[in-house]
Amino acid sequence: MNYDVYISTMLHDTIALVTIFNPIAAASIMLSMISPTTPAVIRHIAKRTTLTILIASLATLFTGEFIFHFFGISVLSIKVIGGIILMMIAINMAYGHGSASRHTPEERDEAQEKEDISIIPLGIPILFGPGVIAMIIVLNHADTKIFGVIVSYALIALSILLSTAIVYFSLRYAGVIYRFLGVTGTKILTRIMGLIVGAIAAQFIVEGIKGLWMQTS
Repeated sequence: MNYDVYISTMLHDTIALVTIFNPIAAASIMLSMISPTTPAVIRHIAKRTTLTILIASLATLFTGEFIFHFFGISVLSIKVIGGIILMMIAINMAYGHGSASRHTPEERDEAQEKEDISIIPLGIPILFGPGVIAMIIVLNHADTKIFGVIVSYALIALSILLSTAIVYFSLRYAGVIYRFLGVTGTKILTRIMGLIVGAIAAQFIVEGIKGLWMQTS
């Protein structure tokens, strides 16, 4: 098979993961939660947060589908519910309220009292939530049909590494990015990402419902 297909698939999966992670919005949330925003503090949080979502994403990749199968839940069902979750996130992002869809006011208030917000709530659930879980499982299932199990797992794992690296640099240089984009630029970028997430969500829902309908007919 042409290596261009592998590369294009990996890039597609990486973009999908980065879009649902929405690291730019997460970076602005991080800046609003920490004080003082010294380079050492930001670097520490960026490392721990990235490690958290990397471990959680890889754990989802290698165990998520098996856990759902254990409970008798098909990938088609995951596509439908995952698509609905992603659509809800996308609508919030499209209206410029990306942060509101990732954590509750109670979680935000609790984070203000924490000395280290890197794992909770920044890593989980702001960056890594139900939408990411559904995205990883569905992408892996789709790639498996094309490339087989081993290649699919390798491609998704590489996509996770690339996307979490982007998250790290977004958090690490959050101050620079936020000064460059400003509030307006951040909201515009969040809205664009929301449109992409919404398109992916719609595809998941349609494919999931179509597959379930064909199984029952």
